[in-house]
Order: sequence, then structure tokens, then C-alpha cells
Amino acid sequence: MVRALARVDAGAIERNCARLAALAPLCAVVKADGYGHGAVEAARAARAGGARWLAVATADEADQLRAAGIAGPLLILGALSRDELERAIAAGADVIAWRTGFAERVAGRTGVHVKLDTGMGRLGTRDGDEADAVVAAAGDALRGLMTHFATSDDDPGFMREQLGTFLAWSARHPGILRHAANSAAALGDLETRLDLVRCGIAIYGMDPFHRDPADHGLEPALSLHSYVAQLKPCAKGESAGYGRRFVAERDTWVATVPVGYADGIRRALTNNADVLIGGRRHPLVGTVSMDNITVDLGPAPSAPVAIGAPVVLIGSQGDERILAEELARRLQTINYEVTCAISARVPREHVGGSS
Repeated sequence: MVRALARVDAGAIERNCARLAALAPLCAVVKADGYGHGAVEAARAARAGGARWLAVATADEADQLRAAGIAGPLLILGALSRDELERAIAAGADVIAWRTGFAERVAGRTGVHVKLDTGMGRLGTRDGDEADAVVAAAGDALRGLMTHFATSDDDPGFMREQLGTFLAWSARHPGILRHAANSAAALGDLETRLDLVRCGIAIYGMDPFHRDPADHGLEPALSLHSYVAQLKPCAKGESAGYGRRFVAERDTWVATVPVGYADGIRRALTNNADVLIGGRRHPLVGTVSMDNITVDLGPAPSAPVAIGAPVVLIGSQGDERILAEELARRLQTINYEVTCAISARVPREHVGGSS
């Protein structure tokens, strides 16, 4: 029995990437430790699935991939300090630029992708003339032109405005690689795909529209597992967990599962989630603590499961499944946060795949 285990199906990542690469040349985003799935393993699976490019957010992440022997085109999407820039160049990673001084420092040393801010309001310049100057400063190092959509999952109208702005500007620089689409745009709007799509959440088999990955032919790659560590009767009026936030309304059995918020099971799931045991849903009851949760197994007198029984917190068991999208809705957040929050103390077991 393992206290907590995140099992990652590399074959699912491969197949998701093949699905996305059939839409347009694919840049697979493996930042944030592959959205919690393991960056190196995700990168290998993405390459095996047909990804031409990989993308990360930091110089550290680029170093990690290169140290693991992962070659090929690599783009760092985030801002870089002077020291980080030198490390990015040493890793042979392309970088993004939106200031002339930065582009001049990089010119001739690695590839540059000039970023126009068409509405995200973060990195990049909003000024097309300034972006033109950055293109000129990059010189022969210019590798791509890019922007990033702010509302591709929930407001296609604004996304189309952004696309129009980007297309009008990029037309000033014909023949240069253009990329704008994230997962939602790539799956939802043919015209956004351009010369390359930068997909993150979808390569891991999660739905960028926050509903069901199966709607888009995607397979969830990650499942989260634990086991029943303790089993005890809980009489009507007895409680479980800090603050007595669960008080039994009838005689029941309570299982203790040894995972908690230090593993990524958010405290906001207190009395607000299900887990799978014996192929059935059972409610998480009581306060999520650092290392344990408690689960209501149902009425006494007989316990329906045994100590050591497998528990699934994300994934499938029997005919039931719990998606990251379900947990995200309960937490009023997005599926990205659910898998990124699974902490480093939860081991990742990678299975399947050809890489």
C-alpha cells in the first residue's frame, strides 16, 4: 500500500498530443512540472506523440529538460532576468522579447519570438510599432511572432478581436512563424491555429472548457490514489476531524484515508467532495487536514470495505470516475490548479507510452 500515488499514463499524453498535432504543428507546454504530471516524462511522451516544439516558463525548467537529454526546439514563455537569460541561452532555448534592448542582447545568440500584447495585459507590448522595432532588433535571431489569448475558453468574441489585431500586425512580417492558440483556441477555432499551436492542459487529457475531456477526444493522463488506513464505527452524534465539521446524523462507518492538503487535497474540499472506494462514490466528510481525510462509508452495523482498500481521488474505479474538472467546480477554480497543486511529496508513477 502506498500512502499517496499519482499515476500518470504517458500513453495517454502521447495520444492526446497526436490528436492535437493532427490539427496543426504542436508546441507541447510542459511548464510547472508538466502541470503536475512530471515535466521530463511529459516532454518525452509529447515528443513521441508528434510535438515539434516544447515550451516551459523558466530557465530552471529548460535546464531540467536539457539535463534529461531532451533535445529539439524549446521555447521559454516567461520573463527572464539577466542571469536567467544567460542560462536560457546556454540551454539552447528560444526566448520571447517585447523590448528592443532585450532583443539586442539576445540577437545572434538564440532564437527570439516577439510578443504582441493583443489583450491579455501581461507580457508583451501593446504597441505594434514598438513590436516592429523589436523585430528589427532581433535581426537574424527572429524565430517567431506570438500573442496569447485571454478568453479562448469563455469569450470567443474577444478572442477573435485579439486574433484580428495579431493578424494585422504579423502581416507586416510575412514568412515568420506565427503562433497564438492555446488548447481552447486550438480545439475551438480553426482560424486561430496559424503555423503552430501551444497546447498545455489538453495534452494531459483535461478539458480547456472545464467540462469533460471526452467531448474533445482527450484522455485524462493522471489519477490519484490512496487507501483506507483506518476504519471505525461512528455513532449518531459523534464527529470526525478538526472543528467537528462532520457530526454523524445516523450510525455509520468512517474511513480515514492518509492524504491531505499537504498532498494537494485542498482544505476547501471539506464536506465538499467524493472519493471512490469499492467502485462506489463516498462523501469526504469533516475537515481536510494536512495528512488525512475522513470518508463516510454508510450505515452500521457492517463496514462495507476493509482496511487497505484502494481509494481513488481522481480517476476511475469500476464504472465511476472523478475528473479533475469535477474537483475544480467544487473548488470554484480550474482543472489546471487541481493537478498543479498535487505536491512533490506525492510520488509520480509513469506507466505506458513508447518513449
